Amino acid sequence: AHVHVVNFERADGPVPEWAEFDTGDACDLPPAVRSRRYDLVFSNSVIEHVGGYAQRRRFAESVHTAADRHWVQTPYRYFPVEPHFLFPGFQFLPLPARASVIQRWPLLHTPTDDRAKALRKALNVELLGRTELQALFPESAIVAEKMMGLVKSLVAVKTA
Repeated sequence: AHVHVVNFERADGPVPEWAEFDTGDACDLPPAVRSRRYDLVFSNSVIEHVGGYAQRRRFAESVHTAADRHWVQTPYRYFPVEPHFLFPGFQFLPLPARASVIQRWPLLHTPTDDRAKALRKALNVELLGRTELQALFPESAIVAEKMMGLVKSLVAVKTA
């Protein structure tokens, strides 16, 4: 097996011989990656971070271009606790309120007192619902992952 990783950040250590690591934007793949075909594209909690619907559309196009099969997971917009900030209903708050939560909420992984940084963090996550994920991946089955009977995340799966 061989794994090819594309990420904004460089690998922070040695890359195993069965893996390949490229720095790049999944919405605009580097030419060396874009020119290849893969057996499967796997993406776990990425699409909600790429920046707006147009960028999500470009991300989906990259997935479709790279392989006939994919597994694209994203947290579900309507799960009661937003998973990045561990705050109930965070995704439904107005932007200023989300920034205030980021400045004060004790359960954040990387809290900040800086208002501008808090705003950027809030803007960096846009959770998707089932309808948008299906629109981005129209030939895929949308599978629900559940926690305590509630849908916590969605996966767009295409097997051939």
